[in-house]
Amino acid sequence: MSDPQSGVPVPGSEEIPDPARIPAQDQVLEPGQIPAEQTPPPAPPSRFSGVLREIMSGSVVISILAVVLALVVGAILIAVTDDGVREASGYFFSRPSDTFQAIWSAVSGAYSSLFQGSIYAVNRPGFAAGIKPFTDTLTFATPLIAAGLGVAVSFRIGLFNIGGRGQMLMAAAAAGWVGFAFDMPFPLHLIVALAAGIIASAIWAGIVGALKAFTGAHEVIVTIMLNYVAFYLISYLLRTPGLLQAPGSNNPKSPPEKATAIFPHLLGPSYNLTIGFVFAVVATIIVWYLLNRSSLGFKFRALGENPSATRVAGINVKAMYIVGMLISGALIGLAGANQVQGSITTGFGSGIDAGIGFDAITVALLGRSRPFGVFIAGILFGAFKAGGFAMQAIEGVPIDIVLVLQSLIVLFIAAPPLVRAVFRLPAPNLQARVKRSSVSGRKAVVTK
Repeated sequence: MSDPQSGVPVPGSEEIPDPARIPAQDQVLEPGQIPAEQTPPPAPPSRFSGVLREIMSGSVVISILAVVLALVVGAILIAVTDDGVREASGYFFSRPSDTFQAIWSAVSGAYSSLFQGSIYAVNRPGFAAGIKPFTDTLTFATPLIAAGLGVAVSFRIGLFNIGGRGQMLMAAAAAGWVGFAFDMPFPLHLIVALAAGIIASAIWAGIVGALKAFTGAHEVIVTIMLNYVAFYLISYLLRTPGLLQAPGSNNPKSPPEKATAIFPHLLGPSYNLTIGFVFAVVATIIVWYLLNRSSLGFKFRALGENPSATRVAGINVKAMYIVGMLISGALIGLAGANQVQGSITTGFGSGIDAGIGFDAITVALLGRSRPFGVFIAGILFGAFKAGGFAMQAIEGVPIDIVLVLQSLIVLFIAAPPLVRAVFRLPAPNLQARVKRSSVSGRKAVVTK
């Protein structure tokens, strides 16, 4: 730096040159130092780290951790509401170990009974008796899987089908009526009753698709209204002699199903598991093929992603709405028919849906609207239902805790950033996913 008046350099004010700007041949290097121009660029991330990042930021890991987080919060609620924990916490500062022991006893006892009531009863003699809780889990999971698949199909076409209750009621009424009003040989009677339930539910859901396609009516409002219509219609039929009400009875209940229309047991009369579970497995495979390997599934996915672009591409959007809701209703109808044909010989009432129509929404969300994801989520929620009764009977834990767990799972699934923040997960690589989806879309178009 020089004096602005005299131009004489000021001592001690020399500018320090930037080593990066000095040519490599003029730089004075320390021993082992690499010139700036020859410094190698940072190494790209390895393929393993990229795959690991994709796995840890994927939807599958988020769903699993959402369940884990819900179980942790459920454990806190169990501990807070336990009488022994509250009693021990009264003298926490004198003997804190008693409080922690009471917490462990309450939480471990509740989840142990949940496991024994849904997976394997270790206290029962023999494997055949010990595995019975798992068969009960599959029994509870059967209608959840079928109805969850129906909701998942509607999600894939961009519709929110929350009319599962009404569709199940219509399916139960149709299957139940064919089951007790006609005399047919087995298995023809079973198949006709099942088909009647599936068709009735598909038509009830198809009304929603038709109103959406031709009038633009919002499917949420229409399905909610049709739930009330179906409930009061079935309630009226169950109170009217000669329709669905049992002869000589004043109760709103149907006659018992004939034995030829009842689903047979898979593992014998000692277990509640019926052939309905096989139907749920077959439905899962069919839906997987439909959504991932067929041209109709490609149209469904395109419609769910962008209806306007789908219309411009020449796909009949109105027809897709109707067909999608028909398929969705048919799958939910399988759940409704299972409710009356699944070894129920005492008739049914207006509460035959048992809240499955709404639980199916949670199952579809947890399964990320993927068929096999819905299948696993249905088994998980079936385990909650089967183990919840054991947890209440053995440990005295209110069965409402199970409902809290289900609600927390939905909450955490709906907030992936919260789960990532709790478990320190990496953010998803959106650019890579967009690139992969565009490549797969081009391949699908070329194949088509």
